[in-house]
Amino acid sequence: MPRIRQADVDEVKARTNIADIVGERVALKSAGVGSLKGLCPFHDEKSPSFHVRQQVGYYHCFGCGESGDVYSFLRAMDHVSFTEAVERLAGRIGYTLHYEDGGAAPETSGRSRLYAANTAAAEFFRAQLLTPDAEAARRFLGERGFDAGAAAHFGVGFAPRGWDGMLKALSAQGFTRDELSAAGLVSTGQRGVYDRFRGRLVWPIRDVSGQTIGFGARKLFDDDQGPKYLNTPETPIYKKAQVLYGLDLAKRDIARGDPRRVVVVEGYTDVMACHLAGLTTAIATCGTAFGTEHIKVLRRVMGDDNASGEVVFTFDGDEAGQKAALRAFTEDGRFNAQTFVAVAPDGLDPCDLRLQRGDAAVRGLMDAKQPMFEFAIDRKLAGFDLSTVEGRVGALRAAAPIVAEIRDRLLRPGYERVLARRLGMDPTEVHGEVERAARGAATGAPRRETSTPDATSGAPAVAAVTLASLPRTADVAVERDALMGALQYGHQIDAVLLDRALSQPFRTPGLDAVREAIAAAPDRSRPGWVTDAVNAVREPYRSLGGELLMTPFPARDEAGAVASATDLARRLVVRQLEREKQELLGAVQRVPADSDGGRALRVRLRDIDVERQRFSAES
Repeated sequence: MPRIRQADVDEVKARTNIADIVGERVALKSAGVGSLKGLCPFHDEKSPSFHVRQQVGYYHCFGCGESGDVYSFLRAMDHVSFTEAVERLAGRIGYTLHYEDGGAAPETSGRSRLYAANTAAAEFFRAQLLTPDAEAARRFLGERGFDAGAAAHFGVGFAPRGWDGMLKALSAQGFTRDELSAAGLVSTGQRGVYDRFRGRLVWPIRDVSGQTIGFGARKLFDDDQGPKYLNTPETPIYKKAQVLYGLDLAKRDIARGDPRRVVVVEGYTDVMACHLAGLTTAIATCGTAFGTEHIKVLRRVMGDDNASGEVVFTFDGDEAGQKAALRAFTEDGRFNAQTFVAVAPDGLDPCDLRLQRGDAAVRGLMDAKQPMFEFAIDRKLAGFDLSTVEGRVGALRAAAPIVAEIRDRLLRPGYERVLARRLGMDPTEVHGEVERAARGAATGAPRRETSTPDATSGAPAVAAVTLASLPRTADVAVERDALMGALQYGHQIDAVLLDRALSQPFRTPGLDAVREAIAAAPDRSRPGWVTDAVNAVREPYRSLGGELLMTPFPARDEAGAVASATDLARRLVVRQLEREKQELLGAVQRVPADSDGGRALRVRLRDIDVERQRFSAES
């Protein structure tokens, strides 16, 4: 594969705001001067420890230690090569890349080709929706209240009934059969390769950044022997357990909402109906149950670090819908946000509700939502005859574990009273059963590992050197803060001053390793220099360098931060001068005062005092 010129690699990174790229997957909020934070996309966490510093184009997680620049973020999240990451970002900003052989790069055969194939297929399907053969597809949409504008907004298309119409169209654009097969767009049978989607209404499924990664297709004709809904199979870019339909359209309003609310519906048309009715934070799973991986994605987009958010599940009122709600309830504990269930009147789904009763009825679902715990309790009680003592006792034993799972100690007593009222029992009896259920759950809880084994050797991983592990002394504090300032604002500090401040070794090995890397940086005015400096820190101290770069610098604004960082550099120089003075005072005692050596020492001591006073005054 041709190598992209380094100048172009640097230019694309300099023109790309890392916060925009990370922000497509993680809800970021201010964390101090020049710093943003959110829930880490690389590990599951309850409180945000993932920081982004857009000024220097770097991210770092204080929880799991992952760090890097915008290219490493894309590579880790989307599993693309370095070249593909650069090409993708260049495409976003309209930058023309140059390659070392002087020519343009041929299309790669990796994941970028799968994205390109899906994008081309989406365009093909959209165009087909306008053809005479798509009458059944347009009628299906119209009968459900969706006009041409709605279809265009969601990119809905039509897969023609023929054997290989899309295959021929995309082959003419240069895609190979192997690429189309890898993208899940074609299948192979006894008669050869054919279109996977034929005679169906097609919805493009996009990832959180808006790239088409697959499709969901609904059958339209009676002679179609396939399932009612047919989705893209698992591919290198389409993982149904991690994909949420409509999240690319909903993410902005989710992040901006007050409270931050996600509405989880069951199908593509339900998402469309909710968005068109004004519930623009609606999303749906793609042919699979709502699960753990979906929650991880949602929590990052929501910024789910406190209980102020809401996740509202809408389900059909039938038995299958209730079972789906209870499955979602089992995952409730993974959210910090409060969870609710909204069931439409007469068991209508949002699409039918909008069609029969209008947009206001869909929006009204949010007014009728029921807390998930209350819903789960009611479903559990429904299986017992509460008119008998035996039924009430059995219901209490069945529902008590649900109440025992409530994390919020202020909420649990309230739900104990709710359960007591439902059962007509003494609240004290209910409380006692809930406490027994809680103790039983604690006793049967699985044991957590206390150390992380090395994946290759099976031995415990070597503990990383972190800020928290540094000695708590005044000298260490000065060195730590000075390095933070140098990494975060070194391009704005006088180069001569900073070079001098970093010219002498630090006493703490980890901080000294970071100092060496900064001091060795050839050009601190070049965009991206700080990423290279952190990457150059020798192990096992590299993660410490990332922490120093990403920890919010204590200042009210950027000007104050630069002034403080400059002052810290001066303090390092003063400290060096004081140490040199102490060494010289000892040497003076050992050298005759009237000797050349003695006179030279006294001159140097005088110069040190002058320098020290100057730097102290500037500080």
